Amino acid sequence: VEETEQLKELYKLLTAKEFQTRMEGVVLLLDHCKSRPQLISTNIVQIFDVFVLRLQDCNKKVNQQALEALALMTPVLRDALHPVLVSLVAAVTDNLNSKHLGIYAA
Repeated sequence: VEETEQLKELYKLLTAKEFQTRMEGVVLLLDHCKSRPQLISTNIVQIFDVFVLRLQDCNKKVNQQALEALALMTPVLRDALHPVLVSLVAAVTDNLNSKHLGIYAA
């Protein structure tokens, strides 16, 4: 029950209308990756279906933060990322054309 509530909260934050709230969702996802990687690994497809949208967020701050968080999550989640690798690569590749230096660097 606790895990379900945590996942609901994460989805709510990652899909919020306010960009600050979406940024909180990215921070929470990164925190869960560090503190409870099994929770994220078990629900990787559902979580990353929403997280990939943040990698392409219309708000540059959210987009950059998501890219930076992904760089920190990747070594933690390693093998668990296989089911979502194609969508992640596509989203990250789209950012290589960014004129925003922070996004391009991330």
